[in-house]
Amino acid sequence: MENRVLALSGIHNFRDYGGYAARAGRLRSGTLWRSGQHCGASPQDLEAVNRLGIATVIDLRGDSERAAFPCLRHDEFAGEVLFHPGETAGSHGRAAHEEFAAGIATAEDARTAMLRLYDTLPFRPVLARTFALYLQALAQRDAPSLLHCLAGKDRTGLAAALVHALMGVHHDDMMADYLLTNTAGNSEARIAAGAASVRSGFGPAMDDGAVRMIMSVQPEFLDNAFAAIRAAHGTVEAYAAAVLGADQDTVQRIETNLVI
Repeated sequence: MENRVLALSGIHNFRDYGGYAARAGRLRSGTLWRSGQHCGASPQDLEAVNRLGIATVIDLRGDSERAAFPCLRHDEFAGEVLFHPGETAGSHGRAAHEEFAAGIATAEDARTAMLRLYDTLPFRPVLARTFALYLQALAQRDAPSLLHCLAGKDRTGLAAALVHALMGVHHDDMMADYLLTNTAGNSEARIAAGAASVRSGFGPAMDDGAVRMIMSVQPEFLDNAFAAIRAAHGTVEAYAAAVLGADQDTVQRIETNLVI
């Protein structure tokens, strides 16, 4: 799976999050895809994505983000795009990491803000309802799917990690996949694009270290989200059942579709 990253010019962080050893076997490769938004996709990007046969797109962005950054689709795309209406992050087209960026000047400020963000992600009502649609889709369909938000790192990172956890992927593999955001594709172009957006919204006083912290993912970010889940529900499985409507039967059906 060293080739799990699809190199595209206008879609950042596009990669396969399958292929890992799981509780009952191994996650299928070429079925679970994740990325950032597709507003800047080139015709060549759309051709490459079309060849993957994606039948379901789970869009974790909010309504204002979809309006500000409409995703481009291939002319032959006939799949279904799933999302719950409303806002999953800040309004006015902000990504989740931008919502917590106000008042940040240094890398340590940014780290503290990102930890606060991850405390809230599992419990945001609209985001949780979209996570629920995601798990139901995985339980009902075995065709390739694409999971994305705006930057493809926080909301998408948590959603992919939840599937890994529910399927029994080892924590080290789950974390390694999450951290691929920091190196997948042209990470410098992704950071530069994010820096322009963050600084335009929150001012030029933010130093380069702060911008890089906001545009990266760190192990403690994801650990914070899972700690919040366990503090509230005891286990990831109990959280999935209580908050996402994914009971043991749903998890079993996901496993049947995804694990070989």
